[in-house]
Amino acid sequence: MATFGDFPPDNGDKKPRNTADDSQWERTVLRDLAFAAIKEQRAKRRWGYVFKFLILLYLVGFMVLAYSPGKLSSVAEPHTAMIDIQGIIAADAEANADAMITGIREAFESETAKGLILRLNTPGGSPVQAGLINDEIQRLKEKRPDFPVYAVVQDVCASGGYYIAVAADEIYADKASIVGSIGVRMDSFGLTGLIDKIGVERRSLTAGEHKAFLDPFLPMQQEDIEHAKQMLDTIHQQFINVVKEGRGDKLANNDDLFSGLFWSGEQAIDLGLIDGFAGTGKVARELIGAEEVIDYTPRPNYLDQFAGKLGASIANLMTEKANWSLQ
Repeated sequence: MATFGDFPPDNGDKKPRNTADDSQWERTVLRDLAFAAIKEQRAKRRWGYVFKFLILLYLVGFMVLAYSPGKLSSVAEPHTAMIDIQGIIAADAEANADAMITGIREAFESETAKGLILRLNTPGGSPVQAGLINDEIQRLKEKRPDFPVYAVVQDVCASGGYYIAVAADEIYADKASIVGSIGVRMDSFGLTGLIDKIGVERRSLTAGEHKAFLDPFLPMQQEDIEHAKQMLDTIHQQFINVVKEGRGDKLANNDDLFSGLFWSGEQAIDLGLIDGFAGTGKVARELIGAEEVIDYTPRPNYLDQFAGKLGASIANLMTEKANWSLQ
């Protein structure tokens, strides 16, 4: 017969019960129950301390962020506004059009900002995102033509970064900065040889003659290549037009200018891609006339990130506690 726990077996009427064994068994059970209760009370106290600490940490973080400066347009002292465009320009990157445009608008709306510096250190990115930023700067300059805009290049200002830079009145860089790359590219790959080698059968059903356009698992079709080149040429011409509109007669007559090549700052000044050598401080001090630089760049909402991470941590702790209780 199966039994549960450590209860002594029922011997019927064959043998008398051993009262000493019964007493020993009862003491063991009571001792185990007492230790289990003490252990659980200690665990509850530990978890209580953990949750109190997390709540305190959350409140401290909330207060720090809540009392951080609000809208920069309320800054009373004359200053130079700055937008920092760093890294890849893309919709899902920190340097995205929505964020950059928000900061740029706030700079233009400030009554005490004397000008705007676009500080760029980017290899480029999405032509759409760069185009949106360029268009918005042009629109705001028409509304406030007395508000100067300068682009200051740090290490790199290429492709989509330069697309944004040409919206400025003037562009400055270091003599060793990398500038240019006025071109458009589309990247892909081909796996047809690998598929043949390992014996994989490609199965793809489409509705539409060109729905499998540039499929990496199929040989390239000449008509697909021609269509892609036409699309790239169209976007490239858009880029060229924006650069010519922004730089005007400053551009040198050089066949390589729009070939996708890039140059050092020292070469770029001869090509008319930049106006001179200067950093953020010099431009703010000598060109805008307001040495104090205030960063208007919208940053990620650290309160939301903090709350999200804290929530995830609490969820993990709750899961661990539940797992411990079930063990």
